[in-house]
Formats: sequence, C-alpha cells, structure tokens
Amino acid sequence: QVQLEESGGGLVQAGGSLRLSCAASARTFSSYAWGWFRQAPGKEREFVAAMTRSAGAKSYVDSVKGRFTISRDNAKNTVYLQMNSLKPEDTAVYYCAATLRVGITKVPSGYDYWGQGTQVTVSS
Repeated sequence: QVQLEESGGGLVQAGGSLRLSCAASARTFSSYAWGWFRQAPGKEREFVAAMTRSAGAKSYVDSVKGRFTISRDNAKNTVYLQMNSLKPEDTAVYYCAATLRVGITKVPSGYDYWGQGTQVTVSS
C-alpha cells in the first residue's frame, strides 16, 4: 500500500506561481510512474501531467504546456508540479497519483494510488 500526501496548494493571483508536492510512503518509490490530475467543481477529473519511472519521458495537457513542470526527487520520495503563469482556469483540486504501469498514463483508471488532493485557486 502506498500513501500519498499533497501539499503546496493555496490562493494566488493570475500570473503567479505555486509548487505542489506529493510525498509518498512507497519503499520502492523509483518503481512508480507518476501523474498529476485536477478536478474543478462540476467537471470530470482531468489529466494534467505525467512522467515515466525514470522521468525520462514527460507529458502535459496542451493547456499547461510551457507553464507547468512535473519532476521527482527519489531521495525525498517526492513528486512535484511546478506551476507558473497561473490562470483562473487552473483553479481546481489537484491530485497526484502513482502507477506501476510502464510508460505514460493519462487516464485516472490507470493509476493505483491517489492522494487526497490540494486546492489551487487562481484569482483574476
């Protein structure tokens, strides 16, 4: 069983930045591929970013390309989502997720473990 805990959310003005962190309890942290998703009120959970086990490949939804960066620190068992140039439409609850699948996974059903989510609110 892997436990994930997100942090770093909050209220920020448009154009600002936030860095989300996802601390994992996994003993074999490096064995997992990772993803970030978000869910706005009344909407389905949406893929934001993902990376492979080695972090050699990364993928982003078009709306965040060039603004968000997913990364990992194996020594700290932590995954990050750096979010720059934030827009009001980025407002949502953000979730990190872990999977043992190989490659990039962009659908929620492809992930085995989820965090509780952290709220990001971007004011205009």
